[in-house]
Amino acid sequence: MIHESVHEIRHSIKGILGIENGKVEVLDDAKVRKQLIDVLARNAVFGTRPVKAFSRWLIWEVGQALGARPASIHDFYIARASDKWKNRTVPAMNMRFTTYDSGCAAIRAAKKTQSAAFIFEIARSEMGYTYQEPGEFSAMLIAAAIKEGYEGPLFIQGDHFQVNAKKYATDPEGAIQEVKDLIATAVPAGFWNIDIDTSTLVTLEPESLDEQQLHNYRRSAELTEYIRNLQPEGVTISLGGEIGEVGEKNSTVEELDAYVEGYKRTLADMGDYAGLSKISVQTGTSHGGVLLPDGTQASVAVDFETLDKLGERARQLGSGGAVQHGASTLPRELFNKFPAVQTLEIHLATGFMNAFLDHKMFPEDLRQEMYRHLNEFHANERKPSHTDIVFQLTTRKKAIGPFKPELWGLSESLKQEIYSDLEGEFRFFYEKLNIVDTKDLVAEIVSPVEYHKPMPKFGRGAGDDQGLAD
Repeated sequence: MIHESVHEIRHSIKGILGIENGKVEVLDDAKVRKQLIDVLARNAVFGTRPVKAFSRWLIWEVGQALGARPASIHDFYIARASDKWKNRTVPAMNMRFTTYDSGCAAIRAAKKTQSAAFIFEIARSEMGYTYQEPGEFSAMLIAAAIKEGYEGPLFIQGDHFQVNAKKYATDPEGAIQEVKDLIATAVPAGFWNIDIDTSTLVTLEPESLDEQQLHNYRRSAELTEYIRNLQPEGVTISLGGEIGEVGEKNSTVEELDAYVEGYKRTLADMGDYAGLSKISVQTGTSHGGVLLPDGTQASVAVDFETLDKLGERARQLGSGGAVQHGASTLPRELFNKFPAVQTLEIHLATGFMNAFLDHKMFPEDLRQEMYRHLNEFHANERKPSHTDIVFQLTTRKKAIGPFKPELWGLSESLKQEIYSDLEGEFRFFYEKLNIVDTKDLVAEIVSPVEYHKPMPKFGRGAGDDQGLAD
C-alpha cells in the first residue's frame, strides 16, 4: 500500500503515533513494528514528493524515539588506535538493492550474534545507478532497525565520495563542488561517516611522494573542513582518507606517510579540526573482483603483510588503522585473516548482490528481463573480450535502479527464502571478521546523539494538502 497524500498517512497513524507541535510520540510500538513501518518504508521510496518527505521524517523521528539512531563510528575507531580493542574488522556493507529488506536481514543477523560494529554504506556512483538518494537510503536503514527492534547506533556511511579526475583536470573547483553538494545533502540525512576519496587526484609522474599526493591531501583537508562545519552538535563525523585508487598498484608505507603528513599540515593551517579516523589502502583487490571468461572469479593475491604494516603505521599516525576495499568476492577462507592482521574496516558489496541476484529462488524471467535491459541500454560498456556472462555480471548492477519496483515486489514466499539466506551471508561475515559480541563494547564507546528534524512543510502547488505542520 502506498498513500497518495500526507492526509492519508496522518489518518493511518492515529492511535499508533502522536504528532503535536512537530514532535512525534510512539503510542504503540508493537503496531509500529508489525504494521506501520512497512507502509512508511514503501511510502518513503515510491510515494509522491510530499509523501516521501513526510514518511522519511516520521521514520527518522520514530527511530529517535525507539533508539534506532544514526551515529558516527569515529570514537570507536580512535579507541582502536589506543588498543582499547583489537582483533576485529568492521564490515562496511554496500546496500545496493532492496535496502529495506536487505537491511532487515543484516540487522536480524546482528541481533542473533550481538553484533554492533558494522556499517551500512553506499557510494556516490551507486546512488546514481540504484536510484537511492541519501535521504531514502538512511530512511530505509532506520526503518529496518525499527522493524527488527534494534536499539543502538546505526553507522551509515558515504562510501567513495569521489572527485572526478577528468572533470578536475579542466574544472578543479567544479569537481570539488560536486562532492561538497553531495555532502551537504548526505550529512542532514544521517551520513555521519564519510569516505573522502580524492585518491583519483594522485599523480605518479613527480619524483617526490609529497608532490604525488599533493592534490590528494590538500583536497582531503579542504573537504574535512567543509564537513566539520556541517556536522550536528555533539557529532564528530568519522572521516576516511585514501592514498591509492582501488585496483591499481599496491600502497606503500612511504605513500601513507606523505599523505598523512601533508594532510595534517594543511588541516592545521585551516583550524583546530578533528582529522581522519581511518585510511583506505590498496593491497591487491579490485571492485567486483576479476572475472574469467566463464564468469568465475580469478584468484587474487591479497598482500596481508603490507596491509598489516600499513594499518600499524596508520595507528601510529593517530587514526584507527587501514581499510581494505573490494573484498567481498575473495575466497571465503581468507576473511578470518583480516582481523588477524588488524585491518580496521573492510568493504563488501558485489558478493551480497551476487547472493541476491543468483539465488536459486530469484525469478528467472525477471533476471532475463534485466539482462535484456543491459543489452539495450548499456551495450556501449561491453568490451571486445567480454563473453555474455562476463558482460552481464559486470553491468547488472546498472539494472537495479530501473527494476527497483520489481525487486521490491517479489512475493512474500520468495522473499522469505532469499532474505533468510542473505541473513546467513551477513552472519558469515560478522563471525569471520570477529564482530560478534560487540554490542556492549560499542555501547561503552559510542553514544548516539538525539537529533530531531523539523516537520516538512509544503505550500500550494506542491501537490499536497495544506496545514501539514500543526
